[in-house]
Amino acid sequence: MANIKMLGTGHGFVFDIYNTCFLLKNENDFLLVDTGGGAEIVRRLKMCNIELKDVHNIFISHCHTDHILGLMWMLKRMSKLFAKGTYDGKLNIYCNDEVAKAIPGLYSNLFPTTRVQALNENINIHILSDGDKFETIGLDFTAIDMKAKKNTLLGFEVNLDNNKRLCFLGDEECNPEIYPKIKNADYIMHEAFCLDSEQEIFKPYEHKHSTVKSVCKKMNNLNIKNLILYHTEETHISNRKELYINEGKEYFTNNIIVPDEMEEIVL
Repeated sequence: MANIKMLGTGHGFVFDIYNTCFLLKNENDFLLVDTGGGAEIVRRLKMCNIELKDVHNIFISHCHTDHILGLMWMLKRMSKLFAKGTYDGKLNIYCNDEVAKAIPGLYSNLFPTTRVQALNENINIHILSDGDKFETIGLDFTAIDMKAKKNTLLGFEVNLDNNKRLCFLGDEECNPEIYPKIKNADYIMHEAFCLDSEQEIFKPYEHKHSTVKSVCKKMNNLNIKNLILYHTEETHISNRKELYINEGKEYFTNNIIVPDEMEEIVL
């Protein structure tokens, strides 16, 4: 049975929690989705008993610092494993063309030449566009171009082994053009920057984000079975789950999931 392990749940400039990223697990394998923006990603993986030598599949949604820079800290250590021959197989990175250009551009200017060579020899970058299908961790995925208003943003649709459908929509308010692709999904993963009552404090719409109320109203009209909300502000961490669910259930009739840091969601 597949499950999600939320390594981080916060937006791009949080301090007391980590930037949004997660593991999608299937049987004994996993896909790391985004990496956050710092070295904390390595510690979060260790908290899940995952060593870097065990990471073989990563999906990067877009080229923002809070999603891609954690990868640089991973590659800094993984390059040593590659160079010493203590990493089995290749590292597969699934991403759009902007991310594909940024990754080697970053490490080639930051790491020693021998480490750069080791990375070049051991990383397979799979460039995806809207509708591209790819198979990894024993599951079939379809890339979704989210028609974002900032950088190119890729989400995905995946068919789980229990015949349920999960859609990951990245970290921007979902463009209505995408609605036909995600309608009737069993699970939708959508950002929710803050409570609607606090939009004047956090100004989510200025950053192309949503409030709990706004996303719940829109997703309710699409017959979504389970709505997973993440990429939030951090002032309500101790009672965020209760506050967000209480606001959301006024506008969304099915199940709302607001995960805490390191929480596991059984799909």
